[in-house]
Amino acid sequence: MCRNITALRGLEPPATDEEVQAAALQFVRKVAGIQSVSAATRGPVDAAVAEIAATVTRLLAELPERRQPPSTVPPLRRAEVRARIAAREAAEAAHERAHELGLFHEH
Repeated sequence: MCRNITALRGLEPPATDEEVQAAALQFVRKVAGIQSVSAATRGPVDAAVAEIAATVTRLLAELPERRQPPSTVPPLRRAEVRARIAAREAAEAAHERAHELGLFHEH
């Protein structure tokens, strides 16, 4: 099992759609052997992630309550991970802005 996929059942508050999507993407990337999603793989990966996320959502709703919460904190609930995501999104926004303004920048 991929160590990056954490247990979502029994979280308080319950797992969010974003957490389910992230787990589904990690699973798809792992089984497909894909490090990052490219334009060539985007369609099939997005379709698989949507199907898996829907299945996981149904599964979590149908399973009985856990007696104890999971022992690990999901990545999207960790401050350092949220900070890394925010920094990456800010850099991507700045890069897009440079394109819009026609400014010189590196790729």
